Formats: sequence, C-alpha cells, structure tokens
Amino acid sequence: MENFDELEKAMNVKTEIVKETKSVKVKPVKNGEDDPQKDYEYSRAQLYNLVEKGQEAINGILDVCQDSQHPRAYEVAGQLIKSVADTTDKLIDLQKKMVDLEQPTGNGPKTVNNSVFIGSTADLQKIIKQGNINKK
Repeated sequence: MENFDELEKAMNVKTEIVKETKSVKVKPVKNGEDDPQKDYEYSRAQLYNLVEKGQEAINGILDVCQDSQHPRAYEVAGQLIKSVADTTDKLIDLQKKMVDLEQPTGNGPKTVNNSVFIGSTADLQKIIKQGNINKK
C-alpha cells in the first residue's frame, strides 16, 4: 500500500483491499470408490459457486464500464456474461446427465409382433364375422 500513498493523498481517498476466501476440504477418492451422487453434488456446488462469483464479477465490470465508457471494458463484460451463461447451461446438462444415470437402461429383450393381412377388405370382413381372426 506504500506505492499508493501519494495517489490516496492526491485523490483524497483511502484504499482498502478486502480479500475473502473460502476453503473447501476435498477428500481424495480411494481406488474402487465411485459414488456418482457425491460427484454430482460436488460438481453442482462448484458450478453454483462459479455462477455466484461470475455474478459478482459482472457487477464489478459493469461499474467499470459505466465509469470508463471504454469499449474494451464492454467487450470484457460481454465475454463474462457469456461465460456465466455457459456455466448455467452446464448446470442443466449436469442435471440431465444425472437423470440419465439414474434411469435403468433398456438393454433387455424386446418382442415385436407385426401381423400383416393380405387380402381385400371384403375378405377381412368375412373373417371377422366368422370369428376366425384370433384362431389363426
């Protein structure tokens, strides 16, 4: 902060740097342990965290845009907004992938019975009247 003392005096402001960090404990995955639900929850929490931080960054860059009116600041703001929007899309994709994982796959045998009648409608009506349709 010593480098900014003269600037602070000239501008009659006091500079404060606030640094807030949160630490997350990550447990290492042991070989053979695979829990998709835990992975899903962790990924979801990380994506939410990225979106929140992105929102804070967007608010900050929009302030810079309004103050400076510089085209590059607006370009960066646009890129940041797109990045946050992509992250929210990833949240939806994650949700869809988790639903797909939870649903059982339909790899079992399927039986398809297709019956084809070859003849005229008159022939079909005769067979129906006689009651022979289910006997064949």
